[in-house]
Amino acid sequence: MEPNYFLAHLYAASAYIEKGMYPEAIGEARRAREIAGARSTYLEAFLGYVLAKSGKEAEARSVLEGLLKSSAERYVSPYTIALVHNGLGERDEALAWPERAYAQRNPAMVFLKVEPKWNNLRPDLRFLGLLRRAGLTPHSSLHQMCG
Repeated sequence: MEPNYFLAHLYAASAYIEKGMYPEAIGEARRAREIAGARSTYLEAFLGYVLAKSGKEAEARSVLEGLLKSSAERYVSPYTIALVHNGLGERDEALAWPERAYAQRNPAMVFLKVEPKWNNLRPDLRFLGLLRRAGLTPHSSLHQMCG
């Protein structure tokens, strides 16, 4: 109904990612970022994630470098930086940055439990431990999964 509502484009991009329709996801992510403007580092990171998943590693790394540079001047959520690392398949970095977000009590942490972009890390005991410490999974479920 409102073609300039950035969130609709963000959700469309998320759906395209899950379907493996990366060119469409990139288009929607770029449109969301364009509508929202430079104020959203999450939308920038989201685009970096999509670029990485679509095989555009150099472009994704450029986004990541931009986020890291911006973090020297203003707050950039560690969650967003982790997202790009995860898209690039950099497992250790993708796990290290949410630890920083946890230490900062970043509200984006709640998405770790439900966001499909983190599905690849769910079997990792470090990820499960982070979810447990953040109160995002019952302790008994962790014990059931781990043995």
